[in-house]
Amino acid sequence: MAGPETAPRPVAGRIRYWAAAKAAAGTAEEPYRAATLAEALAAARERHTARPEFAQVLRRCSFLVDGTPVGTRDHTAVPLPDGGTVEVLPPFAGG
Repeated sequence: MAGPETAPRPVAGRIRYWAAAKAAAGTAEEPYRAATLAEALAAARERHTARPEFAQVLRRCSFLVDGTPVGTRDHTAVPLPDGGTVEVLPPFAGG
């Protein structure tokens, strides 16, 4: 007998872009409907195919999910909370 479905279900939230990511996306914020960070980023890449620099910028970014750094975790293993916020942070320098 098969067990209950354990795959995460898509939820709704928002993605916030900062600095170079905001410029590349052409927007500061947009909604997501995805179960994992990988799914949300794949959908964002698809939405912005007319802006090839967007995918290039994303490859260099760090991510926060509801304020928690994703770090080096596999994005397919990072679940997204319903009503959550993904922050997209390009590398920056300063002091």
